[in-house]
Amino acid sequence: MVLAGDIGGTKTNLALYALENKELKVVSSKQFASKDYENFMDLIEDFQKKSSVSKIDALCIGVAGPIINERCITTNLPWDIKAEDLKEHFGIESVRLLNDLEATAYGMLYLKDEEFVELNPIEKESKGNIAVIAAGTGLGEAILYFDGNSYHPIGTEGGHSDFAPISSMQDELLIWLRRKYPDHVSYERVVSGKGINYIYEFLCETGFASEAKAMINIADKEDKSAMISKCALEQKDPLCMEALRLFAEIYAAEAGNLALKSMSLGGVYIGGGIAPKILPVLKSDYFFNAFARKGRFEELLRTIPVKVSLNQETALLGAARFAFDKLIKKS
Repeated sequence: MVLAGDIGGTKTNLALYALENKELKVVSSKQFASKDYENFMDLIEDFQKKSSVSKIDALCIGVAGPIINERCITTNLPWDIKAEDLKEHFGIESVRLLNDLEATAYGMLYLKDEEFVELNPIEKESKGNIAVIAAGTGLGEAILYFDGNSYHPIGTEGGHSDFAPISSMQDELLIWLRRKYPDHVSYERVVSGKGINYIYEFLCETGFASEAKAMINIADKEDKSAMISKCALEQKDPLCMEALRLFAEIYAAEAGNLALKSMSLGGVYIGGGIAPKILPVLKSDYFFNAFARKGRFEELLRTIPVKVSLNQETALLGAARFAFDKLIKKS
């Protein structure tokens, strides 16, 4: 039995898995609002109360934050998670903390073809490294290193690298963002749920177009980025459409950067909660053109598969698979 988890800034998923005929079977699962808990141990105890937890052979958790010496101080939550504490709590030795995108990357290997949407119609299938990028509460990036026989997930914090504009409008956006964050403007500031809001505010302040009634009258508790997407896709509001276009262009450019840095001829997989909700935008020419527009390497990038994952539990699946593949076999 394996307990797997996916800890994000907005929600945390926990699930108990069994392996039957080489297939994972969910024994029990629960989703939690991460910010409802002061620490991760309280959340686990709540899960235990609501689930019939039997003997656990391994525990593997994907966490949104850097893993250093089997410890993670989460990026978007006030949690300090240590593998040693989890070992003591559950009384088992097989415990592993993974970066959440490291877990997502591993889970991508187990998705079915129908769980992806292909964005590159002229792709050339090739064995090689795979890049994984996912925008949601934050921006996560990871690499699946291919050793010639199998894939190995590598977590990164590439989402916090410097935002590099690729157009005059993006130059203006960067200058605007520097007023809010004078020390450092990362890609995560732009390519995330909050990033969509920032782009929208930037366009409003620079007078791109007038605001839609739905945006003016939005309630304080409503998800503003979700409303921007809705107004863009359903109402064709010019301001919201431009916000999504600019967001997608920057998202694509950073995905191309990651592909170059990891030489990901095996493909670029896009995860996270935002991508499936804005598929019409990601299927547009300006998205793929921004991905491939890398000067002398444009021809190469135009051959790389670019796929959107529709499975919102890929990180949880990856954590569970990692536990069965890497932890139980070694224990």
